[in-house]
Amino acid sequence: MPVVEVRENEPLEKALRRLKKKVEREGILKAVRERKHYEKPSVRRRRKLRDSRRRS
Repeated sequence: MPVVEVRENEPLEKALRRLKKKVEREGILKAVRERKHYEKPSVRRRRKLRDSRRRS
């Protein structure tokens, strides 16, 4: 779990921005979205194959 401490005289918006960057870098939201619904193993394989083709 990413932790961001609000520094002295730091606006809350700036600390929130740092937290969002940390969460994005660690891939937490992506993992949550992937686990939101159950995905059958065959569907997961097809999706991974499609994504790999798209990247290359």
